[in-house]
Amino acid sequence: MKDIKAYLDEKVAQYNRPNFIKDDPISLPHSLSKAADREIIGFWVAVLAWGRRASIIKSGKRLLELMDYAPHDFIVNHEEADRKAFLDFKHRTFQPTDALYFLHWLQQYYQKEDSLEQAFARHLGPEDEHVGPALLGFEQDFFALEEAPQRTRKHIATPARKSACKRLNMFLRWMVRRDEAGVDFGLWRQISPAQLLLPLDVHVGRQARTLGLLKRTKDDWAACLELGQAARTLSAEDPAKYDFALFGMGVEGELL
Repeated sequence: MKDIKAYLDEKVAQYNRPNFIKDDPISLPHSLSKAADREIIGFWVAVLAWGRRASIIKSGKRLLELMDYAPHDFIVNHEEADRKAFLDFKHRTFQPTDALYFLHWLQQYYQKEDSLEQAFARHLGPEDEHVGPALLGFEQDFFALEEAPQRTRKHIATPARKSACKRLNMFLRWMVRRDEAGVDFGLWRQISPAQLLLPLDVHVGRQARTLGLLKRTKDDWAACLELGQAARTLSAEDPAKYDFALFGMGVEGELL
């Protein structure tokens, strides 16, 4: 395990750099300076993060355009008529119905709260080993409004459906992790980086299995927890940093 740690730490240093940003969806929140703006576009882009990264970034740029490049101001102050422009917004299976509910929920939330952090952190205690309870609670809160469309539920993952919750774990990594590299934002302080789980997708899973960090063959919630435990044995304080290594190697097609 010591050799694997040294190897992965080297790969983290290789990929956890500012030049990683421009080709990744994290470039969208990086284009903004206000914390709430970064939260809103970061959350929405993370939810859309399946398929080609170029396509995800294109959809994220369209969202920024629709929100006048000021997501927080738009979310809090927009009126019903302002939502009409979103009737043409689509990203793969994410349809206008979903966009309209996202606008509705986010407006309801941000008219009461300053940060999306509380929507996750209020479900998590310092004694919790990982962010699983936060993911469960957030999904329940997100669909607590009477107007919640059934079809939109597929876009917010939850451990209750045995999902690996890749996109929400990625968003939490962006918001919670902090280091000198400047890729992740480290905006939130109520969730510890030690509680983060790796965003498990096909690239990360393939590399993790090759390295012997993951035995489960299905990329589900159980696999996410297994990989999280393995990552914590390598770095108890910052397990999610290994996402850079595993994802970067997978995307670049590096052979072990």
